[in-house]
Amino acid sequence: MELKELRQKNPEQLAEHLAELRREQFNLRMQKGTGQLAQTHQFRRVRREIAQVKHLLGTKKQEQ
Repeated sequence: MELKELRQKNPEQLAEHLAELRREQFNLRMQKGTGQLAQTHQFRRVRREIAQVKHLLGTKKQEQ
């Protein structure tokens, strides 16, 4: 998801999205452990998006 789209979400939606990303990150780790992961670039994408969501949550919290 692009940063522009993430900025339009409210904190509750961002928290939901963060939980989804954490689940995806866990699933990627499990796939890597079992040798089923073919697209290793997904790790970087998920990590980056988690960082963006956490940053936006902190920013929105400070605005309140």
